[in-house]
Amino acid sequence: QVQLVESGGGLVQAGDSLRLSCAASGLTFSRYAMGWFRQAPGKEREFVAGISWSGGRTYYADSLKGRFTISRDNAKNMVYLQMSSLKSEDTAVYSCAADKFQLRFGVQNEADFGSWGQGTQVTVSS
Repeated sequence: QVQLVESGGGLVQAGDSLRLSCAASGLTFSRYAMGWFRQAPGKEREFVAGISWSGGRTYYADSLKGRFTISRDNAKNMVYLQMSSLKSEDTAVYSCAADKFQLRFGVQNEADFGSWGQGTQVTVSS
């Protein structure tokens, strides 16, 4: 049974940085692409960033390039999201997700991900 547990969310001020973590278990982590999504109040969930199974390729929502960085540590079964220059519009629940299939990269659609964490709240005050 795959389990994804996010941590690191909280209340920060605009301009601050924050690093989210996602601990994965129940899968051969190093064989799965991972992604971060977010859902703001009253809005649909949106793709934030993704990383290939090896960590060699990363991809981002166009609007977030340059401020957010995704990374992973396959030895620790962890994936991270480093967020900088946070804005009030970044306020959302952030969730990590694991690809449905092994050894892929470039997946960005929700339907491509088969396992999800419960999410961690990030609130940015202006």
